[in-house]
Amino acid sequence: MSLFKARDWWSAALGEGEEFDQGCLCVGDVDNSGTGHDKIVVGSYMGMLRIFSPNANKLSDGGTADAQLLEVQLQNAIIQVEVGKFVSCSDLLHLAVLHPRKLSVYSVTGTSGNVEHGDQYQLKLMYEHNLQRTACNMTYGTFGGVTGHHSLCIQSMDGMLMFFEQDSYSFGRFLPGFLLPGPLAYNPRTDSFLTVSSARQLEGYKYETLAIATDAESRQDSDLLPKTGGKRLTPDWTFVLGEQALDISVPSFSHSSSSVMVLGERNLFCLRDNGQIRFMKKLEFNPSCFLPYISVKDGTTNMLLGNHNNMLLVYQDVTLKWAAQLPFVPVAVRVANLPELKGVVVSLSSDGHFLCSYMGTDPSFFSTPKVDAREADYEQIDAEMKKLQKFIREATRTQDILPKSDAVDDLSVKATVSSCLDTLSQALIQDIDGLPVPSVTVQVKVKTNSVLQSAKLSICVQPPLAVTQDQFVLEPMGVGSTKEVAFSAFLNGQYLPADLTGDIVVSYSSPTGVPRVLQSRFSLPLALVCLPSSPAKNTKFKVTVDTNQPPIDLSAIFREFSMKTEDKDGNSLAFQFLSGAKVTVLASKTSQRYRIQSDSFEDMWLVVKELVQRFDQHFSKLGIKDFKKSFSGPMPLQEYFLSVDNHFQLRVSAQQYQDLLSERAVQFRAIQRRLLTRFKDKTPAPLQNLDKLLDATYNQVIALAEAAEENWALLEQAFVRLRSSTHLLVLLLSLWQGLTPDQTAILEATLLPLLQDTPQLGWEESCDAAVSHLLRSCLSRSPKDQATSLAQAGGPVLGLPQDTTRLKKHIALLCDRIGKGGRLTLASEANVQIPAQIQNLAAPGGVEPIAEVSGDGEDLEHPQEITKFIKKKPSKKVKKEKEKKEVSREPSEADVKEEAGVPEETLKEVKREKKEPSKDKKESKKDSSKEPKEPKDDTKKKESSSSKEKKEKKEKEGKESGDKKVSRKSSLKVKEKKKDPEAGEG
Repeated sequence: MSLFKARDWWSAALGEGEEFDQGCLCVGDVDNSGTGHDKIVVGSYMGMLRIFSPNANKLSDGGTADAQLLEVQLQNAIIQVEVGKFVSCSDLLHLAVLHPRKLSVYSVTGTSGNVEHGDQYQLKLMYEHNLQRTACNMTYGTFGGVTGHHSLCIQSMDGMLMFFEQDSYSFGRFLPGFLLPGPLAYNPRTDSFLTVSSARQLEGYKYETLAIATDAESRQDSDLLPKTGGKRLTPDWTFVLGEQALDISVPSFSHSSSSVMVLGERNLFCLRDNGQIRFMKKLEFNPSCFLPYISVKDGTTNMLLGNHNNMLLVYQDVTLKWAAQLPFVPVAVRVANLPELKGVVVSLSSDGHFLCSYMGTDPSFFSTPKVDAREADYEQIDAEMKKLQKFIREATRTQDILPKSDAVDDLSVKATVSSCLDTLSQALIQDIDGLPVPSVTVQVKVKTNSVLQSAKLSICVQPPLAVTQDQFVLEPMGVGSTKEVAFSAFLNGQYLPADLTGDIVVSYSSPTGVPRVLQSRFSLPLALVCLPSSPAKNTKFKVTVDTNQPPIDLSAIFREFSMKTEDKDGNSLAFQFLSGAKVTVLASKTSQRYRIQSDSFEDMWLVVKELVQRFDQHFSKLGIKDFKKSFSGPMPLQEYFLSVDNHFQLRVSAQQYQDLLSERAVQFRAIQRRLLTRFKDKTPAPLQNLDKLLDATYNQVIALAEAAEENWALLEQAFVRLRSSTHLLVLLLSLWQGLTPDQTAILEATLLPLLQDTPQLGWEESCDAAVSHLLRSCLSRSPKDQATSLAQAGGPVLGLPQDTTRLKKHIALLCDRIGKGGRLTLASEANVQIPAQIQNLAAPGGVEPIAEVSGDGEDLEHPQEITKFIKKKPSKKVKKEKEKKEVSREPSEADVKEEAGVPEETLKEVKREKKEPSKDKKESKKDSSKEPKEPKDDTKKKESSSSKEKKEKKEKEGKESGDKKVSRKSSLKVKEKKKDPEAGEG
């Protein structure tokens, strides 16, 4: 129990399901009893008007019924209630009730009762005004300095201030720059109205300024006033709040402290009457309502401030004097003088909790019981301490960045693909080239372990696959309930997808309100996109997969296709794809090899993937754990580059179409402007064939747009085919070198960085950047290359390249590095051990020449710390040796072709890579043989080797411009001559 708690003096619950707001509460002697005691008037949005008069005699026996004077059901919702002198020729107080479309003024009269039931109260309508606009709030006061009665001002939802003097309508004015209505208050000291606009600034309008402004029937008329000679309404002063205001109050109980109080969403403002700031209080909570009241200290203002933490705070200017706990969040608070008690705090909640309270304390009578003294068991304490320390260590151990998932998920999703195709196909395209298009049904079962209010299930498949329905909205589900949905998947295009897997995504909110997403994956059968056919003998592309187990019957692992095939031996199987390509699988009778062949390179991907997966499943069922599969043939880079070139050409065409469309659009608009000028001219002039030029340009724009759309459709197909080719290349690389799943994932992310092309970023530039990073980091041959790659700044902005030569060169180099034992890893220092020379680069004077870098086809920019130690003048002896070695190294091109299977045009850069390591080995042998004899000249030789590197690059460029082909016989002779001087030196 809190010590500072609002003491409950009288409370009531008003109705059921009713709503209240800050304008629904007011206090005053509404029945003009003359006793000085206030009555409490409460109105609700349901149209219920209640009047209460709580006193000490009615607290115990009668309760709420005795304290309630009147309860009337009105026809319209009650927005605001106020008590004032609203009837002319009368000094009595009346009740003004604001409805959305009506303003009503009532008199409340009481009649003394002659029996035990007590007094009787009646509500009598004095007058009412039907409003033409929907009302938002109102204020009252002695407008224009008139004494003796009060006038009313109503603000409408569209920003019009409507003024009423008793039973007559005076005038209306639109507020400038209005968007949404804000709080409204009247300042009797300056005879002005205060409101907060949508620009989040406090604005003051004098009544005189409002009265002399030109009247307008609508907002459009008020905007046109300066053109017609009227006077536009402008505020007399403004003050920028920077936030939306909840309420405005103008205390009028003391003339010495003239203040305007504004309650914002995060701050409390106090201003002078002229708009100058007096003070501002930053609030540490979300306020809900406030009320300034008279202070016992001159020059200060006391305030009651309610917040959303169920607290009622008492401030004296900016100083917190008291805090009391309330049982609800108050939306309106007032101070009333009730019988037997003055200064009662009246608060009202949004759902009808009504409380009359006063400030006080609740002393606590709880006393701490005595604890029996007993001796401590130190062994038990030590065991408990160790247990707690173990829990602390486990809790503070941060191995993963993401938090661990809960033991029991709120939702579980299971997808089941039907084992047989649909009897009646659900495909939108019934046949492709005479072949029927099948469909397959997928059942999705959703089971909940907690209460879910709303969940959305989405299905995503790879293009051109499609589903009958891709969005499902699940109804609210209880604990343990199950929901099943079904859809059909089918091929919806003239080409093959790059993947037959689909994703199921369920987005929902947990019982605590946290949004969550659950994903599940399913695989569609290969029979969805192909049919069994007769094997093809002559094909363009072939891929051979080796295994370490005896050959198996293909009909045993492809049962759904073996029933319809003509081959009964199980040594061959053919797949006829719906897009037109045919893929044949042949099993060797004597060896352990399987050949996949087709006229389309990219269409072999799905069959090769399915074959490898079914091999793994078949041998795992047999219990064979040492099953291995490999690929020994040359890498089909030349075939892969055909897909790359096709995709790149379509991207170039798309860019050309875009440029042509821009030019024709500019021309079209220019002709339109010329024609418009001719048509507007008062003196007709000949068109000079501008109309024909306009028609021709329009036809060109339409033709270009149609061609661009057709090219974009072809580009989407080309990208899917490129993805299939890339998947096949990655699979063959992993089989060739026996890559682990992590290394295969890195390679796939490098060669397929995008799932779809965009006009801003395409596959070529993204793949080139990723491959270049691998060549400079984990696949680099020297530690110096890694050090310089880490020191380099970010590269240029990615864009469409001029051609694909650079990309193909990097991909060929990537395959060559992997074939030579390069290890794919995210760590940059995985392949080589960084020597002390690189680690001490920053040490002045301690840097030695670094071995030559075998580049990735590009020259790297060396940091200044490395280049300043490289000599420029090589020795004559090094020049002669280098010339001999370059001549002898040329015929190694044929060997590179045989080992890596790299295309001929891409071998030029690979050839450079093979030259440099062999030369380094020979030089290292020479240096090692000379070290015992000449230890003092060691540093000189290192400097000469570094100078030799720069000279070699220059001579290489000159060498490539000349003849590059040297016969094998001549190279052998040069090698024999080369051995003699080396032997002499040794």
